Amino acid sequence: MRSPKTFSILFWVYSSRVKNNLTNLYVRISLNNKRVNVSLKSKIPYDLWDASAQRLNGNSRLAKELNQLIDETRTKIFQNYQDLRFQNKEVTAELLKANFLGEGPKDKSLLDILEYHGQKIKGTLAKGSIRNFKVTENYIHRFLREELKTNSIYLSELNYKFINDFANFLFTYWPKGHVNAMSHNTVMKHIQRLRKIVTLAFHLEWVDKDPFIRWKPTFEKKERDFLNPNELKVIEDFNFCNERLDRVRDLFVFSCYTGISFSDINNLTRDNIMIGLDGRKWIFTFRNKTKTKVKIPLLHKALMVIEKYEDHPMVQITESLLPVITNVKVNLYLKEVAEICDIKKNLTFHMARHTFATTVTLANGVPIETVSKLLGHTKIATTQIYARVLEDKLSKDMSDLSKKLRGI
Repeated sequence: MRSPKTFSILFWVYSSRVKNNLTNLYVRISLNNKRVNVSLKSKIPYDLWDASAQRLNGNSRLAKELNQLIDETRTKIFQNYQDLRFQNKEVTAELLKANFLGEGPKDKSLLDILEYHGQKIKGTLAKGSIRNFKVTENYIHRFLREELKTNSIYLSELNYKFINDFANFLFTYWPKGHVNAMSHNTVMKHIQRLRKIVTLAFHLEWVDKDPFIRWKPTFEKKERDFLNPNELKVIEDFNFCNERLDRVRDLFVFSCYTGISFSDINNLTRDNIMIGLDGRKWIFTFRNKTKTKVKIPLLHKALMVIEKYEDHPMVQITESLLPVITNVKVNLYLKEVAEICDIKKNLTFHMARHTFATTVTLANGVPIETVSKLLGHTKIATTQIYARVLEDKLSKDMSDLSKKLRGI
């Protein structure tokens, strides 16, 4: 361990700021030719101050109390300096000051890291991700208030029990306006977000150990719904008299044949359409969620939707590729579309992305590596969440295998 060149603690007063024989008491921490001053928030009689001894003269009660404050301050700063050196941590005058004032890592609270994390993700994560973290933060605050009867706790108090208790709170909490309590996977998502926030505190050295080290999240496997070819055709061909539903259907169909998410569709303009090396029209864009670049050749059905809205007033005003609508409304209107088209599945806009991955691409022999690129995924494993082998394709593949084995 390399020792610092200099370390000293000096107590001093402002001789030029004496008023009515009183002046403020300070401590100066010097380390490696850098120094910081800290006010001890105490006024002392200037005529009792001995600058060379760094103490007050006399045996009065006030002198004894202030000399005790000086001794305790020196001990506290020196002990913190020794502790940091023993832990092989970089010691600075600023860190010693922060620790003395209760602003150091050991004094950081859960509220501090929530605030720091909130500032950190601004402008770096997608709006949806930021919104999800905010929801988790709200549940953390509610848990602290309702279960622990406090507004915050020190990060050093976080442990395995806290995580379990927070999970149990979420399992039994019934969100306002929701039909059911939180699902198992929803609870795990909130715990995962808390874990990311606490891991940030660990990397910042605001907490000595990771309380999640023994925590193993478990997710229930859920079948992700998608439209089969017949259901997709019914929605494509249905003649809607209502312009609002007709427009929502078109946006949904466009996503079914491009795999582009709703938020990314809203960001598309005509500038995103380019001519590819094959001479056909492609969409070049970035995923709003991951900032991943995606290149998608436009299939005939997707081109038809674009052409339909070329002269639409909404498109002309917003300069968007397709009419823009809010996410809340689009999923609400899709429920009407499903009812009118007699689709029994819970139709959501994200189902279009699933449909593109399964019915439109994989079921028609497009390799999963290609589908992964089209969806803007960085890992094949992510694509496999959307993808599934359809029964009819499974039957065809096994039939082809049977013919090969028989030499037909």
